[in-house]
Amino acid sequence: MRGLSQPGRRAAAAFTKEGFSAAMFELVTSEASYYKSLNLLVSHFMENERLKKILHPSEAHILFSNVLDVMAVSERFLLELERRMEENIVISDVCDIVYLYAADHFSVYITYVSNQTYQERTYKQLLQEKAAFRELIAQLELDPKCRGLPLSSFLILPFQRITRLKLLVQTAAPLMLQALHPPRGQPALSHPSLTIGPRPPPSPPHLAAPFASVFANILKRVEERSEREGTALDAHKELELVVKACNEGVRKMSRTEQMISIQKKMEFKIKSVPIISHSRWLLKQGELQQMSGPKTSRTLRTKKLFREIYLFLFNDLLVICRQIPGDKYQVFDSAPRGLLRVEELEDQGQTLANVFILRLLENADDREATYMLKASAQSEMKRWMTSLAPNRRTKFVSFTSRLLDCPQVQCVHPYVAQQPDELTLELADILNILDKTEDGWIFGERLHDQERGWFPSNMTEEILNPKIRSQNLKECFRVHKMDDPQRSQNKDRRKLGSRTRQ
Repeated sequence: MRGLSQPGRRAAAAFTKEGFSAAMFELVTSEASYYKSLNLLVSHFMENERLKKILHPSEAHILFSNVLDVMAVSERFLLELERRMEENIVISDVCDIVYLYAADHFSVYITYVSNQTYQERTYKQLLQEKAAFRELIAQLELDPKCRGLPLSSFLILPFQRITRLKLLVQTAAPLMLQALHPPRGQPALSHPSLTIGPRPPPSPPHLAAPFASVFANILKRVEERSEREGTALDAHKELELVVKACNEGVRKMSRTEQMISIQKKMEFKIKSVPIISHSRWLLKQGELQQMSGPKTSRTLRTKKLFREIYLFLFNDLLVICRQIPGDKYQVFDSAPRGLLRVEELEDQGQTLANVFILRLLENADDREATYMLKASAQSEMKRWMTSLAPNRRTKFVSFTSRLLDCPQVQCVHPYVAQQPDELTLELADILNILDKTEDGWIFGERLHDQERGWFPSNMTEEILNPKIRSQNLKECFRVHKMDDPQRSQNKDRRKLGSRTRQ
């Protein structure tokens, strides 16, 4: 079990006086603590002889995946970081090491995290179906070495670590400084621990990603236009790619299972459409009310005017159904997503409130079809319209939205997406507001990765100061300017240089 070298521990106090070195030091110390926890996962749980006898080899493989590969990479990474620490009491830079490992070695994280869906299901099944497993795990968790944490907390360590590495390098949010050091007379914002990905069980203390660690990072403290800035930007970009690949791996596994389940529930009244495809996934599903009479029949009773239909919207296809007994859906129309058009009805009275028009330019019968659909609330209507026709103009957005002075919000409470069209928010995320509803929902675009989605407005606070909004855009530009072709050439030179130093 490895730890920090003695010279590194003696130098801790000195590093805190230098912001940049302190950020570097945090990266190294947190990696050492993370490696220690991985070692505990392997030695205390995975290699337990009684557990090996209880688990079938296939169950053990799904439960622990390639954690040995992850631990081996972490050990080599930590050795490189410690070696750099020992070269100089004031750490000059470690982002070149981070970049090298993110580019060439962190693919083991993608493999591990992509298995997360099966890992969680297998773990739950083992707890429910194997009493011997349940009793042994409970006994092992009581060991003081586990610090009161369950096995599930250790299994999620790799995903949390790769995400935290990105946070340690990425641009800090200006509002967080204001939150910790508010103007006189104003209370500081609360700062619960970061929640990363789906809501996990409690995490080991060193992986909780405390509020301060997000802005005590490297990129914020490095000099602009310096070589160290370029290295930090490259490292951040590579880490971002790894995190995205991890998330995409999890999504692909979940999508495959979801598509199989949906296909089994569909009965086609029209010509059958193959639902399962490697390039297809579900964007949104739900019930709406279809206007059954002509547009002029506004004197009809509401019960006669509307009837329920159910929509499955995929990334390339819309399927329109009616729900039938037995948890089944009878398909009566469909259309390619690219041939959908939407239009909002305004000032139509209470009966037609939250009604919009959906046009299928070419439906299952190769003809144009029009549906008048009613949602239960304004937010539901807008969310359907945004999903059905994602390129339409909204209240605050055009195709140049990132260049305009859009309203901005800051995430002050973590939020985990509940539906495919929602956006998971991490504490301190900065987002441009693209649209909003009167019943408390915002459609936004996160600055650092341009991901879009809906989220509750009470998870965020609006950034009213135009100078702070401008600074946020500036920091965003710093991160994304690495897409410049000239910087891509320089990146290869830096990578070669870091290998030469080994």
